[in-house]
Amino acid sequence: MTTRRDFLKGTCATAAATALAGPSLLFANPAFAAANGHDTVVHLFLRGGLDGLNLVVPIDGADRTFYEQARPNLAIAATGTYAALPLTLASGGGTGFGLHPSASGLRDLWVSGRMAIVHACGLLTSVTRSHFDAQLYIDLGTPGAQGIGSGWMARAMNTQPGLSGAERLPALGVGARQPAGLLSSVQALTMVSPSDFALNAGAWSWQMARSGSPAGFRGVNETLAGLWGGSSPLELGGQRADRALQVIATQSYSALPAGWPTGTFAQQLWTIAQSIQFDLGLHYATLDLGGWDTHDGQGTAGSGYHYYQNKIAELSQALSAFHAALEASGHAGRVTVVVQSEFGRRVRANANGGTDHGYGNPVLVLGGAVNGRRFYGSWSGLDPEILSPHFGDVPVTTDHRQVLSELLVKRMGNNNLATVFPGYSGYAPMGIVRDFGALAPAPKPAPKPAPGARRFGAAPAAQPNSPDLLERLTRYVQELVD
Repeated sequence: MTTRRDFLKGTCATAAATALAGPSLLFANPAFAAANGHDTVVHLFLRGGLDGLNLVVPIDGADRTFYEQARPNLAIAATGTYAALPLTLASGGGTGFGLHPSASGLRDLWVSGRMAIVHACGLLTSVTRSHFDAQLYIDLGTPGAQGIGSGWMARAMNTQPGLSGAERLPALGVGARQPAGLLSSVQALTMVSPSDFALNAGAWSWQMARSGSPAGFRGVNETLAGLWGGSSPLELGGQRADRALQVIATQSYSALPAGWPTGTFAQQLWTIAQSIQFDLGLHYATLDLGGWDTHDGQGTAGSGYHYYQNKIAELSQALSAFHAALEASGHAGRVTVVVQSEFGRRVRANANGGTDHGYGNPVLVLGGAVNGRRFYGSWSGLDPEILSPHFGDVPVTTDHRQVLSELLVKRMGNNNLATVFPGYSGYAPMGIVRDFGALAPAPKPAPKPAPGARRFGAAPAAQPNSPDLLERLTRYVQELVD
């Protein structure tokens, strides 16, 4: 016979299954006063295939000539009102590249030393022009294979040293469904926005006690926690769901602050920024920005409507605001953002005013621990003779897993690369970020660049007065005090 208690459990099962979260329930919400004692990696996936050549633009030399020949009506200008924003080194020397003129926020992060660019990055061992395959290979961390059943970020979190189990929000996916990178994790929380993260199924008047409810009335949401007292899989799932709901409900998430760009993407980054500032134990976060499949009507830069120009502005403005918020609250030194797409676009424009699916692409790395204002990786150039063996695409010279591995090892202290990226053995630190103090695996010699390729050198080792050493000393002193 079905009891009322069993019936209520059943009606809540679906909601519980979609809100699995971390194992503890603590509600402290300290003021934004100091950096967390751990790092946070934020993975931003630009879905659809970013045209990296019109974001990171060749502005001089032979590559500029090849670029203009391949894109006579789609090239970003090298001079003039809507010209690319030159990317210079700290010495003032040129790099031969600039950013799209709508990426002024990213340019400012570059100039401040908070952004680095890895050239010609991507799926080194698996060539595909399928959005679905390429995205899944990256999300799972297993290029060429899709049957592993778990995402790379979930495996990173499951092997993350220092996690005690008391973290209220160890991993966060901001979106309508669980990101594939967090596939199989029962500790990660996924939500569209904090204001929508609530149970609202069933009759409105039954959900919770409101003004005008009968005396003593308790709604379904208010009695939910009492239903999950047992140890069955359903009840354990319900406990996790209820803890997740209460963790988010008891934080002071707010609307976008003054001065922030508007829109869904900016709101999602603001959610991540607040989650970091609330000191909820957030180690890994991921979100998407779609709309980069520009086969036609891509546009360039200038007055009037340019689709790609608007997308770059959305990306640049939101990332700039995100970093500024973390700088202001003292958290930027403990947050690293990696921005990538599944593949780049063809070098040659198509007949529809757009670009088709390509291969190699720039990857952006941003944050206070980044050895910025420099390029990393190897750039083969745009000479058609170099591109020809790669079907006219920019070749991939750096495996994207090498970049993510450096963040895991040097910032997260996670050396379990064989688990996080099964089958990958090519890790060698490039010097993109400063070492948080983790003991890294013995580096392997970096591969020699192809003839004619430009290899960008690694950052110099930290000096005795470097910010890296200072922040490590600060952390040590803080541990003594605590």
